[in-house]
Amino acid sequence: MIKHIVFLKLEDNSMENKQVFKNKIMSLKGKIDVLKYIEVGINFSKEERAYDLSLITDFETKEDLQAYAVDPIHVEVIKFLKSKNTITKVVDYEY
Repeated sequence: MIKHIVFLKLEDNSMENKQVFKNKIMSLKGKIDVLKYIEVGINFSKEERAYDLSLITDFETKEDLQAYAVDPIHVEVIKFLKSKNTITKVVDYEY
C-alpha cells in the first residue's frame, strides 16, 4: 500500500477558506477508482511552522498514485489549489 500525505499552507487561512479547500479536496472521494482512502484535516495549531490543512490518501500501488496524479478530476483540484497560491509539501511512502 502507498500512503500519500500533503500539507497545504493557504494564502487566506481563515476558517471559512480552510473549509472551502477541505470541501474541494474531499470532492475527489468516490470519483477516482485508484483512490482507496481520503482524509482532510483542518489544523488548529497556532505555531508558525504549522500548515493549514493535511491530506492523507491511500493507494494500492505506486502506479495507482501516478494514475491519480494525472487523473482529470484530480488535475482540476490541483489547478484550483495553484490558482490560490497554495504552498504544499508532500510525503509518499509504502506501508
